[in-house]
Amino acid sequence: MNKLTAIKLATVALIALAGTAASSAARLRVVATTPDLAALAREIGGSAVEVTALAKPTEDPHYVDAKPSHIVTLNRADVLIEGGAELELGWLPPLLESARNSKIGSTAPGRVVASQGIRMAEIPTTFDRSRGDVHSLGNPHFLIDPLSAKVVAANIATHFAQADPASAALYRANLASFMARIDAKLRQWEGQLAPFRGAKIVTYHKDFVYFASRFGLEVLETLEPKPGIAPSPAHLAQVIGAMKAANARVILVQPYQNRRTAETVARQTGARVLDIAQQPGARRNTTTYFDMMDYMVTTLATALRGG
Repeated sequence: MNKLTAIKLATVALIALAGTAASSAARLRVVATTPDLAALAREIGGSAVEVTALAKPTEDPHYVDAKPSHIVTLNRADVLIEGGAELELGWLPPLLESARNSKIGSTAPGRVVASQGIRMAEIPTTFDRSRGDVHSLGNPHFLIDPLSAKVVAANIATHFAQADPASAALYRANLASFMARIDAKLRQWEGQLAPFRGAKIVTYHKDFVYFASRFGLEVLETLEPKPGIAPSPAHLAQVIGAMKAANARVILVQPYQNRRTAETVARQTGARVLDIAQQPGARRNTTTYFDMMDYMVTTLATALRGG
């Protein structure tokens, strides 16, 4: 019996149990694939929604471990929010097939694709697997650009209102509050990073492209030679040479990436390995989207300052 079959069989029993469980009042049941999308859903939905994230904050959103409980959660959902742009291509489709929930079908009001309306970066002109784990629709790590978060929040509010018209006024009010707060915080974040405009950073994966563009930083190199491909000695030698030539002093690593590789490069370049996370909850006191952005901006500014 393969893993997917085992999951499906276990899910039949779990769904049956879920069907007998008491509903949590009339709140909209929202499922987000990742914690950052869940955080935005809570901002917009407020007390009218019950939000669950499928991926853990420290989990690679490309490779989430599918569980029977995920299928049950999706089966009961009123709304699903996914990143889109093929971020969840490797794990979400089989879960949805097993969940059999028409409310979150591809054209249903309860299906939110966050990438819709985003100006995507790095859309390949040609597409083949020799270039690594490239996304044909563009780089899916857009949510750490606050202006992208505004687009996604508006998209969520629209779908929430369609799925739950009785609370539409609340969703519109929460969206307006979110937009105003993002605008204010963006000015603060831009001010914090303004002294480092043009600074060169190195990342493990191509996951800080939108953040760097928004705040005037340059991603000099990535430790992966291609997306999803483990670093080779030859590639790391090239990265080390580039970092020395450009005096790049910071290597950003997320919780699920290989820190040892970054440490090896750091020892030969005098750079600092900066543990950083893009998901709320991956670090202490980062429950909300604003917490997460505050943490990322402050942590990076401190590192670039040499603190």
